[in-house]
Amino acid sequence: METIINYFETIPSSHRSVLLVGGITLFWLLEGALPLFAFRYHKWKHAVPNLFFTATTVVINFALAFLLLNTSDWVRVNDFGIINWLPEMPLWLYALLGVLLLDFFGAYLAHFVEHKVKPLWMVHLVHHTDHKVDTTTANRHHPLESMIRFVFTLAGVFIVGTPIGIVMLYQSMSLVFSQFTHANIKMPKKLDKLLSYIIVSPDMHKVHHHNLLPYTDSNYGNIFSIWDRLLGTYLYLDREKIVYGVDTFPDEKTNSNLMELLKQPFQKYRKPTNLEEIKN
Repeated sequence: METIINYFETIPSSHRSVLLVGGITLFWLLEGALPLFAFRYHKWKHAVPNLFFTATTVVINFALAFLLLNTSDWVRVNDFGIINWLPEMPLWLYALLGVLLLDFFGAYLAHFVEHKVKPLWMVHLVHHTDHKVDTTTANRHHPLESMIRFVFTLAGVFIVGTPIGIVMLYQSMSLVFSQFTHANIKMPKKLDKLLSYIIVSPDMHKVHHHNLLPYTDSNYGNIFSIWDRLLGTYLYLDREKIVYGVDTFPDEKTNSNLMELLKQPFQKYRKPTNLEEIKN
């Protein structure tokens, strides 16, 4: 474990690029071999806006990385943060708790708040208006959302007290898991269900991309499924019943246009439809 932490403390930018590009490539190929949905689309054309937002996310995170480094150095020097206030523990447990708690603050909590605060939901909407969810959807985040997510991650580093090695390990895991859970791949249902008791599985996350409430407001986790299960936001829906998109922004052509997506957060808020209202 010490070797792993030491590696991530000084992980070269080129290695992080390999994780990003390699992950997209791997899951892109798996989507062709084991597709969950047989999308009728031009995959490269669909990927263009998503890859643009991936690039803006990378630029923003790179530009603000010094804040993560300075914060993680400060908590280490001052022995500050949750995991530093706990009794001494093995390094593997220290790292696990660090990643687990960063997953809460940087992913689950940020995601939950984005769904509950209307202006933030309008920013996050760009991610949800993809009608063909695949591995390129993973980083389809408006630049404003990239900055919002960064703030939550930074706050998590401060509160949890994680050194930079664990921060980089968390971010690397977060990247790969996001690509994995969004990938249009069909896993055996029993295996997917089994995985979902520990980690966020592809079927579990895709419920979150269903176009109607209450499913849209569920399964917020990124790496670990424990937060959804503990906090009552876990929902199950058979994957064959999932319809991607957002019911209040149904125009797929508009939702595939890069310029329209950049303007999407500034449109008028529309109240989402609850599935129960439709049934009644």
